[in-house]
Amino acid sequence: MVDQPDWDLRLGYLIHDVSRLRRMMFDRALAPLGITRSQWWVLAFISRKDGLPQVQLANELDVGKVAVGALIDRLETSGFVVRQADPVDRRIKRVYVTKQARGFLEKLRKETDKFNARIVNGIDRKQLEAASEALLAMKHNLLAMSDGTETERGEGEEEDAPRSKTRKKRRAAA
Repeated sequence: MVDQPDWDLRLGYLIHDVSRLRRMMFDRALAPLGITRSQWWVLAFISRKDGLPQVQLANELDVGKVAVGALIDRLETSGFVVRQADPVDRRIKRVYVTKQARGFLEKLRKETDKFNARIVNGIDRKQLEAASEALLAMKHNLLAMSDGTETERGEGEEEDAPRSKTRKKRRAAA
């Protein structure tokens, strides 16, 4: 068995555990507002890409069509979104946020800001920036692994291989 440094064993656990705990506590924080984290996530995404076809929404969120459909059903029942047939292809249903949802999203953003401030309470800004940079680098590495553009590098080597357009877009969007 190869000896691994302690940080190597703890890092994956900590990332997973912090993410799990954040999701659990975020659900608790949103409960009084009558919305789940999944509903909020979909609603926030739609607000940035208003009028997106429902199938494309499922693909971009990497969620099944049935699951997204059920979430949109609940959001529609709450008055947060409306589905409208595409003017060119009536089989396509586009999803739009309502005026009610825009006001609600503003309230949610304020609650989210308070929640995030509590999470980072007592952590030095430089530490947060370093952690953010490290996590972003890990995200880029994982995206490169997922789209096949990752190159094997030795320790200390610079990345000379040209990046694919997909990877450039992902890096720009991050």
